[in-house]
Amino acid sequence: MQTKTKGLSFWCATLCGSTGLSLAPLTQIVAAEDARIDAFYENATYAREGVGLSKFRNTLQIEGEKRFGDVGLFSNVSVNATLRGSYDGVYDLNEDEYGDEAGGPVQLQDRAQGYVSHGGGVGSPGSAVALPPGNTFGFDTSQNPNEGMVVLGEHLHDQANGVAFGVPVRPCDVDSRGCIDGYLDKDTDDLRFREFNDNLDFIRELYVDFDLNFDSGNILSTRLGKQQVIWGRTDLFRVLDVINPVDYSRNNIYDELEDIRIPMWILKTDYRMGPTEVFEGFAFDDLNFQVVWNFDEFRPHDIGQCGQPNVILDAGCFFRGMNNLWENGGTVANFAGATPDGGLATDFGPGQIGIRRANMPGWRLSNTQLGLKLEGVYGDLGFSLNALTYRSQLPSLRGGIPAENAFTGQTDVWPSLIAFDIHFPRVNLVGGSLDYYSQGMDTVFRFETAYTSGEEFANTLREKLYSESDVLRYVIGADKNVSIPFLNENQSFLFSGQIFGQHILDHEREQRTYGEAGIPDWEHNWIGTLLIQGFYMNNRLIPKMIMAHDFRAQATTLAPSVDWLVTDKLKVSAGANIKVGEGARQFDDCRSCNPWDPFTKTPGVTPHNPGETAGLSGFEPLGRFKSGPIGMAQEEDEIQLAVRYSF
Repeated sequence: MQTKTKGLSFWCATLCGSTGLSLAPLTQIVAAEDARIDAFYENATYAREGVGLSKFRNTLQIEGEKRFGDVGLFSNVSVNATLRGSYDGVYDLNEDEYGDEAGGPVQLQDRAQGYVSHGGGVGSPGSAVALPPGNTFGFDTSQNPNEGMVVLGEHLHDQANGVAFGVPVRPCDVDSRGCIDGYLDKDTDDLRFREFNDNLDFIRELYVDFDLNFDSGNILSTRLGKQQVIWGRTDLFRVLDVINPVDYSRNNIYDELEDIRIPMWILKTDYRMGPTEVFEGFAFDDLNFQVVWNFDEFRPHDIGQCGQPNVILDAGCFFRGMNNLWENGGTVANFAGATPDGGLATDFGPGQIGIRRANMPGWRLSNTQLGLKLEGVYGDLGFSLNALTYRSQLPSLRGGIPAENAFTGQTDVWPSLIAFDIHFPRVNLVGGSLDYYSQGMDTVFRFETAYTSGEEFANTLREKLYSESDVLRYVIGADKNVSIPFLNENQSFLFSGQIFGQHILDHEREQRTYGEAGIPDWEHNWIGTLLIQGFYMNNRLIPKMIMAHDFRAQATTLAPSVDWLVTDKLKVSAGANIKVGEGARQFDDCRSCNPWDPFTKTPGVTPHNPGETAGLSGFEPLGRFKSGPIGMAQEEDEIQLAVRYSF
């Protein structure tokens, strides 16, 4: 315990010192009349059922603005900066779950023996199963030992006769297995101090604003620098708000988007026309044309690395386990000779199955983002028309890479082999939004929609195990203040509801011998959210309830909380995050995809062509897309306490 305490003190001192050095120039503006500076310190402590401490995050954030007024041709010139540093002590205080001591040995399901240790499947020295001459099954357990691992998805479900394998969970400086270079390769300090990295994420915002005024009265307003550009007005789930990637590893989907967007270096220019007559008798109350150029190096969403408390869709664990299989080989449960009753645990060698690498787009002009938006106001109606070309912030797994046939030792491209590279395809988006205030109903109605082309989805009916589809998304929302006298005679409650819809327009799914195959994502799905918020003690006590329900996954999250503004500077927030529903789902796991015909034909399936799946299902890996982010977080119930002091 003394060692932990000393380590914690050291890292806290390091955080404060590093942040202080970074912020020193900013503090010089405090005395100026045309300057503003605000700051806060916050401790967020979360405890998760069955895990214990899941967050002990200490955050220091400073925001500053310096106004210069008119400078040459430009007016309203200002410089703005937001600097944030954090230290999450969970990796020191709960290292058995998330730190250097996380994980352990694992057992993988085997139809013949019940369970075998990692390294004890077909192809291992101790296996009694005969294999053809020239086979290259098996791996070096000294390179991939049975330690520091968890079974993929073990916190959500049993192996249940499906695919499973060991996933390393310790930080990448402690255990480099499965760490994908340039993508999911965080070491201990990257996890503790997430903002202090090569991308200088401690700079949340650093931009200059300036206006150019025209004789017509129109204004060209420009913001240049590191910033968040917000399109859309939704909570939790995004439709138009896709310019900045998101750090889902902070708290899955449940943090405010303002706190989890990843700021980028962006040029944003607005041509403000004010009241504008389009033709005689028809004029907008306001009209604005915006150009957005994200010229920063490409950044994907941070989906979380296996070994962190929050890994959205558990995808980071799947990726790490799959990269470990490719680099080092490993044992896969229920694989050889699989039927719905399971199969034999199988020891694959390196370069046979798994994820080979992540193809991260480097900086070049073609990899930047360009967006256009026309927005305006007409009476009580606000609108926007949006267009954006960008790189997908979510990864796509593309098969069709050269890999070794474990039965023959031949390297080639095999149909429907579970061997992938990670890509981030180019996506084009068009969409728009409407806001309408109904005076008679005293209600604000909101609508957003986006149509995208170029998105890629897992698809076990295709030889490369993915396909492209256009996608339609939309959100319909309403905000209304409702008086509930028996709860509060003095102030109304805020009710805010949203329905998100997603429709995959080129969806493919077929019934095969043992189950459905194709795209695991639902062809049509809806998620509903509801916020209820009250106000007491002159707005110093604010209870609220946030609910979200995934209709197809049948998964729900409930997040009750209360904010207490103790003083003008001190705020205490207490809450919980509770999930209910069916949880993990099953889908075709491609064990029966028969890439190495005739060796990998599935028993009981006639005919079974090369690269053709028989539809054997398991929880991993594709069932996670049917479960959705809420369903895949079923075992992440937490109680939460945050204390914030502003100064």
